[in-house]
Amino acid sequence: MNIIMSKIYTIMEWITKFAYVNALWIIFTLLGGIILGFYPATIAMFAMVRDWLRNNPDLPVLKTFWEYYKRDFLKSNLLGIMLNVLLAFIAIDIYYIQFDINEAISWTYIPLFAFILIVILFVFYVIPVFVHYDLNIPAVIKNAFLIMLISPIMSFLMITCLASTYFIMWHIPALFFIFGGTTYAFITTWLSLHAFDKVQRKHEGL
Repeated sequence: MNIIMSKIYTIMEWITKFAYVNALWIIFTLLGGIILGFYPATIAMFAMVRDWLRNNPDLPVLKTFWEYYKRDFLKSNLLGIMLNVLLAFIAIDIYYIQFDINEAISWTYIPLFAFILIVILFVFYVIPVFVHYDLNIPAVIKNAFLIMLISPIMSFLMITCLASTYFIMWHIPALFFIFGGTTYAFITTWLSLHAFDKVQRKHEGL
């Protein structure tokens, strides 16, 4: 009975942590006026999740989140500018695909879809790379892209897990507002760390 109660307590504790960090992500995004707050808050959320996955689950949540938020405020917004440009290109591509009805140039859809897929996969890795490694922005971009290229299995698992999570939260929208951000951060960070460890083992083997 004590074992069962202990398991239930642990589960409830993690549910509370996920909801708390997700709430901090929203609050600190708003504190930064959304535009300047989104990326620092997102980086702080991913850093918290990385700490959990690296066996540091007992860090003071608010204090640690705030420290990450302050430390990477400028750097994360520089990364955000780059990501926003990429996402703008995706939006333009989707607009082009949706409204262009000229069958004569429909062959161009293939490279456009390929570009969209590559950017999406790159975005999955870029924030975990930012959080995990102490690199400047060009190096973050380079390493995220290279790790994405050599980690097709992890990329497939990310797509599968995130698609399944999206399906669940689509039918239960409250889950998205309570756990959406931290769930995304947990899935991508967890799988990215496996990819990072694999790269590290290969590097040590050389």
